[in-house]
Amino acid sequence: MRLSPHFTLAELTKSQTAIRRRIRNEPHPRQIENLKKVCEHILEPVRVEYDIPFSPSSGFRSLDLNRELGSSDTSQHIQGKAVDFELPGIANPAVARWVLNNCEFDQLILEFFIKDEPNSGWIHASFDHLDTNRKVAKRFDGKIWEPFK
Repeated sequence: MRLSPHFTLAELTKSQTAIRRRIRNEPHPRQIENLKKVCEHILEPVRVEYDIPFSPSSGFRSLDLNRELGSSDTSQHIQGKAVDFELPGIANPAVARWVLNNCEFDQLILEFFIKDEPNSGWIHASFDHLDTNRKVAKRFDGKIWEPFK
C-alpha cells in the first residue's frame, strides 16, 4: 500500500526486531491514516527538497514491539504519528534544521547526535494535527535534552 508518492506502508512498518522476535507490527486503519499524514507533512517534503531516496529506520511500532525496543508506552510511534530517518550523505542537523523551518510537525528531535560527528544519530519527527502540533524542537545526546534551533 502506497502512503504517499515515495513511501509505502511496508517501509513504515518494517522492523528487523519484529521479524527476529516474531512480533506482529500491523497498524489499524486509524494508525495508517496517521502514517499518511506523517508522509504528507514531513517525509514527502524532505524527499522532494533533497531529491534523495531514503527509507525511514522506524515508523509505526506496535505496543509489543515498542516495549521490546525499550521505548515509552506514550511513544507517538505506537499511534503511527512518528518516524525516525536519515538521508544518506546529508548531515542530520542540516536536515533537521530544514524540517524545523519548512514543515509542520509536533516534535522534531535530533536524537543521539554527537557534536563534530554530523552523521551521528538520527532525526525523529512527528505529526499530530495541524491545529494541535506543538512545534517542539530538541536535541538529545543520550543524556542531556536541549533546545534545537
